[in-house]
This record gives sequence, C-alpha cells and structure tokens, in this order.
Amino acid sequence: MDVQGLQMTQPAHPTPGVFKRNPPIAGEAEAIEAAKNGDAEAFSKLYALHKRRVYTLCLRMLGNVSEAEDMTQEAFLHLFRKIGSFRGESAFSTWLHRLTVNLVLMHLRKKGLNLVSLEETINPSEEDAPKRDFGSRDLALTGSVDRVALERAVASLPPGYRMVFVLHDVEGFENNEIATMLECSTGNSKSQLHKARLKLRELLRHPEPAAQPNGLKEVTV
Repeated sequence: MDVQGLQMTQPAHPTPGVFKRNPPIAGEAEAIEAAKNGDAEAFSKLYALHKRRVYTLCLRMLGNVSEAEDMTQEAFLHLFRKIGSFRGESAFSTWLHRLTVNLVLMHLRKKGLNLVSLEETINPSEEDAPKRDFGSRDLALTGSVDRVALERAVASLPPGYRMVFVLHDVEGFENNEIATMLECSTGNSKSQLHKARLKLRELLRHPEPAAQPNGLKEVTV
C-alpha cells in the first residue's frame, strides 16, 4: 500500500471534539486485524475513521495548520509501520492518540522548543496560588460552554499552557504521565495546568477577536 498517497483533507474549521471520547466504532476491530495482515483497504478505513481527530489533536498541540497536516501524515505513516504492535490493551483511539502525542513532542524537541515554562513552579505568586488541588478536574470549565469559543480560547493559550491543558483536560492523561512526556516534574505539570485554566477562564470571560490558527486561510465553499 502506498501510504504516502493518502491525501490529507481537513475542514477549514476542525470539528470541535472537545473533551469527550468517541464511542467504539462499528467495524474498527475487524479493520485493525485486517490491517495487521497487510490489508491496504482496511488501513484506508482506519485512516478515514481517525484522520479528523488526529488532525484536530495535532492542530491543538501545534497551533499551526501546515505543521498539523504534516504531523497527521507522519502519524499515519508511523501507524502503518507500528500497527502490528497494537495489543488491544487500551482503546485503539487512545493508543493512536498517544502515538500522535509522542510524535508531536519529538517534532517540537527537534525544533529546540521548550515544552513547558519553568517559571513559578516552586513558589507561585499569591495571585496564581491554587485554592484547591489544582491537578484535579476543573468543574468551571466542564459546564455548558460554546464549543467554538472554547476552541478559540484554547488556541489562544501560550504554547506551554496549551500543551499541558490539551494533554490533561482534552486527552485525559494524568499529571505524572504528562510530566514524563514533557520531561518535567509532576509539580511543574500541575502548576502549568492551573495557570492554563486561569488563563482560559480569562479568555472565555473576555474573548479576544476571533483569529485563525497560524497558517489557516479562509476557504470559500
């Protein structure tokens, strides 16, 4: 199968899949087993089933359409090579998203970017100091919030804050897992998450003018 022939097609505005997992997909298990045996049609089916969410994850982490498209392609090329190692110990989408997250983090490290800010992780200021366990779920952000506004606010977060917020509150990784991924302390991960939530609430209360993610152009349909 010529995987490089797969064309990345994404909507001008990614469908917000904010903060909920997809249910099991009919026919997915059969397609996975067939793809493991080299069935090109089965792999194409997996690509069609998961490309939108993988692209959205890449865009949320990177904030750049061109890079998100490239990393989506890279994720499925990697999946084509590694699908035989999937053992079904977690949902396929969870496994694929972890694979994608690791590829995006490797990409950012190769660019020499700091994945988290090291400021105020030991002694946060009184203003930033959490009033509760700030590694737990933030109920203020899980109510009824307009999804488009929420996506815009997440995209507006500083890169380090956005990374931790997406990994924890969107993808469901624990703080210790995020700390391992980002090569920082668990305390740093929790601090970044707390600050990201504070910033996100501020952005939702006082939204900035709508802006396209980097590289996104208006598309006429």
